[in-house]
Amino acid sequence: MTGLLGPAEIRELAARLGVAPTKKLGQNFVHDPNTVRRIVTAAGLSPDDVALEVGPGLGSLTLGLLPVAGHVHAVEIDTVLAGALPDTAARYAGPDADRLTVHRADALRIRADELADPAPTALVANLPYNVAVPVVLHLLAELPSLRHGLVMVQKEVADRLVAGPGSKVYGIPSVKLAWYAQARGAGRVPPNVFWPVPNVDSGLVAFTCRQPPRADVPRERVFAVVDAAFAQRRKTLRAALAGWAGGADRAAAALTAAGVDPGARGESLTVEQFAAIAASAPVGTPAAK
Repeated sequence: MTGLLGPAEIRELAARLGVAPTKKLGQNFVHDPNTVRRIVTAAGLSPDDVALEVGPGLGSLTLGLLPVAGHVHAVEIDTVLAGALPDTAARYAGPDADRLTVHRADALRIRADELADPAPTALVANLPYNVAVPVVLHLLAELPSLRHGLVMVQKEVADRLVAGPGSKVYGIPSVKLAWYAQARGAGRVPPNVFWPVPNVDSGLVAFTCRQPPRADVPRERVFAVVDAAFAQRRKTLRAALAGWAGGADRAAAALTAAGVDPGARGESLTVEQFAAIAASAPVGTPAAK
């Protein structure tokens, strides 16, 4: 893996493009080649993988992905950065640059048909802190072709994504990611590998996609239960799901039918249990529609 960007190359490229990182877009550019090598290695890509990178910025991680993936889709919302990335790839990656397709788009709105040739199999990205969870969940919902991934996010967000039932940080992101994949923490990343230097550590989250826990209940119904359960964390599920079920008694009935104690709280349940509750909504209630 050669031709990676160090601090000098990052500053030179940014100056030439007239680019300054913005908080609005959550831009923190990686300028440490060893960190890029670490991310690419941890991602476990094979030559038949099609990598999807969100927020490539100046191209640090892109240049690491091009030699090891069969193809790289880079989704960049910033017009200047998206326009410059093919030239950067050609300059530093040589023939491997032909494997790159740049999409000037918002990752929160991009659709599968825009990434269909070839379809992504792996999500590998340094995600903007402010949209990390929505981006991951949107892409997992939109791209059934994804098989695995490795994302770098704020350490606090990483902890939430990989948390299990009973953890203090277990919540909506934990359950919703578990619907799509098995996730694990893959290490901490210090602030000094970024420009500008953020005031928090970052964390790596690796995941392997799987079939949803239940095929007989729509994802939207399960996620509605999850949202309701964690909207009022201190309440029992009987009370927290009253609005979802059309009343506390109906919520209790659904919980009992699912084999869940109505006096339990959302943070103690697995994704399988949330799916069972969604499947047990009494006929005629809003939750059953």
